[in-house]
Amino acid sequence: MDLSTEYMGLKLKNPIVPSSSPLSHTLDGIRRLEDAGAGAVVMYSLFEEQITLDSFYIDYYLTHGTESYAESLNYFPDVHSYDVGADEYVNLIRRAKEAVNVPVIGSLNGVSSGGWTDYACLIEEAGADALELNVYYIPTDPDIPSSEVEAMYIDTLRSVARLVSIPIAMKLSPYFSSTACIARRLAQAGASALVLFNRFYQPDLDLEKLEVSPHLVLSDSDELRLPLRWVAILHGRVPVDFAITSGVHTYQDALKALMAGAKVAMMASELLKNGAGRIGDILYEIRHWMDEHEYNSLSQMIGSMSQRHVAEPAAFERANYMKLLASYSSLR
Repeated sequence: MDLSTEYMGLKLKNPIVPSSSPLSHTLDGIRRLEDAGAGAVVMYSLFEEQITLDSFYIDYYLTHGTESYAESLNYFPDVHSYDVGADEYVNLIRRAKEAVNVPVIGSLNGVSSGGWTDYACLIEEAGADALELNVYYIPTDPDIPSSEVEAMYIDTLRSVARLVSIPIAMKLSPYFSSTACIARRLAQAGASALVLFNRFYQPDLDLEKLEVSPHLVLSDSDELRLPLRWVAILHGRVPVDFAITSGVHTYQDALKALMAGAKVAMMASELLKNGAGRIGDILYEIRHWMDEHEYNSLSQMIGSMSQRHVAEPAAFERANYMKLLASYSSLR
């Protein structure tokens, strides 16, 4: 049974890829993911704020008080023991590449095309096989039009693509007014893959403390439908590889992602809840299903149920909405 796939030009032994999460915070964690059978590992994200904050503190400690008196030189931190978070991230990638045999994909999370892009070069130099750009941006200014938001994504991608030669994946949110258009523009700007979709964590309100409180809710399989729909629509129309993330919990979810047109199915919530060993369980179930349905390889199924290949293409668009409403009314 051939479970191999090709994602951004990388040869993967199978399509199950742990997405960016705390699971890859340590070398032992990355090893566990490989041992469990992962086809590749996406590193946890290095945030733009981490890099800019590190730069601020370095500048502060190297300059604060240096004009007061000679003893102020003692304010300098010990260069050999002063750890910079961003540098630790790069070093972890370097050690991971020495320790595991699966592709390691770096992840940068930011909102601008500023100095943080320099770390894209360091991630490449550390040996990362590819880079995922996770542009987590919520446009709250009513004076910023959608065209400027889209330009931010394009500019960020281009600024990184000019610096590195490894393939780049763009992780998008589902909130664009024209998803198909921005997908094509990103492909033209140099993206090798699109990861659909970024999952924004929504804050909650604490009614007793009258505070805004963070509220983490892990995904479930119902959330698969949104990225499934868009990958099925875009497959064969936009010349990039697709990855589905959000809502991949079972072998059925992974199979649906592949049939819609994704080259890989990314998961995090399922692994956070039930451990890295779930990867092996899901791979076993995929093999069993393929054997029962007489599939010899993944290449036979990837894109087989995309919009271009199903008997009812309109089911992915407005007609499906009308049909569902009618079916609900008939049940009453």
